[in-house]
Amino acid sequence: MAKKIDVLVVDDSAYMRKVISNLLQLDEDIFVIDTARDGLDAIEKIKKWKPAVVTLDVEMPKLDGISALERIMRECPTPVIMLSSLTHEGSETTVRALTIGAVDFVPKPSGTISLDIHKVREDLISKVKVAARASISNFRTSIVPAFREPKIIPRAAPGPSGKVPDRLVVIGSSTGGPNALQQVIPRLPGNLPAAVLIVQHMPPGFTASLAHRLNDISRMVVQEAKEGDVLENGKAYVAPGGYHMVLVSKTVIGLNQAPPVHSVRPAVDATFESAVNFYGSGTVGVILTGMGYDGSKGMALVKKMGGKTIVQNEETCVVYGMPRVIVEMGKADIILPIQKIADEIVSVLMT
Repeated sequence: MAKKIDVLVVDDSAYMRKVISNLLQLDEDIFVIDTARDGLDAIEKIKKWKPAVVTLDVEMPKLDGISALERIMRECPTPVIMLSSLTHEGSETTVRALTIGAVDFVPKPSGTISLDIHKVREDLISKVKVAARASISNFRTSIVPAFREPKIIPRAAPGPSGKVPDRLVVIGSSTGGPNALQQVIPRLPGNLPAAVLIVQHMPPGFTASLAHRLNDISRMVVQEAKEGDVLENGKAYVAPGGYHMVLVSKTVIGLNQAPPVHSVRPAVDATFESAVNFYGSGTVGVILTGMGYDGSKGMALVKKMGGKTIVQNEETCVVYGMPRVIVEMGKADIILPIQKIADEIVSVLMT
C-alpha cells in the first residue's frame, strides 16, 4: 500500500481543527497525524511527527501564522498550506506568507465557525497533495535577503515616456510563483526596454496584494492590471484574479471573464495568444514554477513566431510542472535557475 500523506492541522479554533481534519481524512490518501492550537504548539509537533504537510491558520495566539511559518522554514522546513481570510488584510498577509515559504493557500470562509468550510474541501485536498510533492528547500535557497525590506531599492529612470514598447515580456507562474516572482521582478531594471505582463494563478482579492508587494521591492513600477491600461516600457502589469488578461491592441490591456483555460482564470495561455498576435518575434516568454501545463501552448506560439522562450530549471522549482512540459515539448530556448532569469531577460532584450 502507498504511504498516506501525514498532515498536521494548525488552528486556534477547536471546531475548525475538527472540521478541517474530517475534511482531509475523507480522502483515502491523507491521514491527519495530529492537530495544534497555535504556532508554538505547531513547531513542537512538527519536530515530533515530521508531517509531510502542515495546514496553518494565520491568526493565532502566542505565535501567529507568519511568525510560525518563518520559524518552520528556519528550524524544520515543511511544506505549508496557509488558511487565509478573504479580507484585504488577510490577502496581504497571505502574499507575504507565499513569498517567505508557504507552498500555497486556501481561502478560509468568513467567520471562525462556519460550515462553509466544506466548500473548500476539493481545493484543500488538491493543494495538500501538490504540497506533499513540492521541493520545499527551493524556498529557503531562493529568498533574496537584500529585497526583504520594502522601499529600499531606488527606482531607475523609466523608459522613454509615451513610447510604444517594441518588445513584450510575458511571465507565467503558479504554485511557488509568488516566491519565484520575487526573485525575478526586483532584479529587472526600471528602464527595461519592454513592458512586462505577469500571470500568476490566484483567485480574486489576492493579486492586488501581490502586485503591491512586488512594487515595494522592485525598481520597476508593478501594478495590478486594469481594463484599458496602456503599456509602458519599464512597467509590469499583474493579471487580476478571476480575469484573463489580453491585449486588445499593441498598447492596450483588456480583461475578460471568458471560461477558464486549463481550469484557471487568469490563464497564461490566454495572455500569450493575444501578445503574440501583436508582438510576434518581439515577445519574450517566461514560465516559472507551477503545477499543470498552462503556458505550454503559448510558449510554442512564441517560439513559432521567432520570439524567445525561457523556463525555470527543475533544480530551483518548487513544483516542476509547467516548465517541464515546455522542456519536454522542445519549446524552451533557455533553461535557467531562478536567480539567473532576470539577467537573461535583460540580455535577450538587448539583442
